Amino acid sequence: MNRGQAALEFLMTYGWAILVVLSAIGALAYFGVLDPDRYLPEKCVLPPGLACTDFTGDADGITLILQNSLGRDIGFVTIAINGTGCVVSSQSSGPSTLLNGEQGRYEFNCTPASGKWQGAIDVSYTNQGALSQRKRGELILSVP
Repeated sequence: MNRGQAALEFLMTYGWAILVVLSAIGALAYFGVLDPDRYLPEKCVLPPGLACTDFTGDADGITLILQNSLGRDIGFVTIAINGTGCVVSSQSSGPSTLLNGEQGRYEFNCTPASGKWQGAIDVSYTNQGALSQRKRGELILSVP
């Protein structure tokens, strides 16, 4: 047996095995067993100075607890969220002024899709009578 024939037999034997393994992985991914959304962590990320200290979501809406860590008081605070099944241009409750270090609870009445929900958070505020500021963040949470 020459070297070329041995190399071809090796590739044919293990090529079929690799093809079977790739087909099995593809079938698992197609049927949802390897769904990456199940393994993504919940998170709420905002730019420095604003902190999302806690968050939750259910079939009735989304609740965020936002902390002001900017080093100064902020006013005219409005928060909007935008994601699948839950597009709210302003919160239904929550303080419009946050003192430095203070936390505010903001609730959004919407119907987020069950499973992993991902959306954007837009926070608008003014610094002690100065120009309006806008910060954008990301929210990923599990909705039962």
